[in-house]
Amino acid sequence: MIEKLRRQDITALLIAGPTASGKSALAIELARELGGEIVNADSMQVYGVLEKLTARPGPADLAQVPHHLYGHVTPQTAYSTGIWLSEASQAIADIRARGAIPVVVGGTGLYFRALTGGLSDMPPIPTDIRDSLRARLESEGIKVLHRELARLDPEMAVRLRPADRQRILRALEVVLATGRSIAEFQGRGSAMVVDPATARRLVLEPDRGLLHARINARFEKMLDEGAVDEVRQLILLDIPPQHPAMKAIGVNHLAAYLRGEMSLEKVIELSSAATRQYAKRQMTWFRNQFDSGWEKIYPE
Repeated sequence: MIEKLRRQDITALLIAGPTASGKSALAIELARELGGEIVNADSMQVYGVLEKLTARPGPADLAQVPHHLYGHVTPQTAYSTGIWLSEASQAIADIRARGAIPVVVGGTGLYFRALTGGLSDMPPIPTDIRDSLRARLESEGIKVLHRELARLDPEMAVRLRPADRQRILRALEVVLATGRSIAEFQGRGSAMVVDPATARRLVLEPDRGLLHARINARFEKMLDEGAVDEVRQLILLDIPPQHPAMKAIGVNHLAAYLRGEMSLEKVIELSSAATRQYAKRQMTWFRNQFDSGWEKIYPE
């Protein structure tokens, strides 16, 4: 599937792919071959508690090669791309200092863009601002927030569709945190942690039928291995629904099951469907955002 890699030819190995595509297993195989260490690039696998539901590498995987940035964040934390980039930069520097090759693997495209210098240099957003805006979105609706954006940042309000929830929220976060328009930050590129010219970049594109079959089988396995108990623990933490960890696929459906509002069979059906839709969005993003320097791999 992949021609033999030589560690002297590359400074890093990047492996992207949709959920359930087999990228974690490939990363372990290649890290062992190269003498590498794995760095997580999946925005949900950073969270503790949700080991099974986010398909984090298990103890047998972790024992094969060193893994970094998995399950190290409490679910109460509003983790961001900027925080990940800072932590990944340090992890990669430490790996290189040990004479090993960093193998970055995951399905969050923005993380890879940030790593290679292609992300706007956005300011950090205080948690209270982020939480307040998301609570207001739920209670007041996006039209009210768009009107507020028109008052605080009229340039961005004109550029954004009134129904564009995520971008309106992001623009409001920035202007409330800094007093400046997000447009001022969008022209600045992030620092390049991994030079794409000297890294090997792989993106997995599995057959759709194969991927769907894996997704269906994997969600049932997650339930068998304790995903229900993970969601029960998450609920006990009383985390606001707008926090990223609460948006992990399966959390809402399993919470409904625990309340007696949904059968386990329905949970499997709806969560598997949501995972398939998410995988489709991931693959579309990779095709549209990754340049020709990414080598396509077709797993069997």
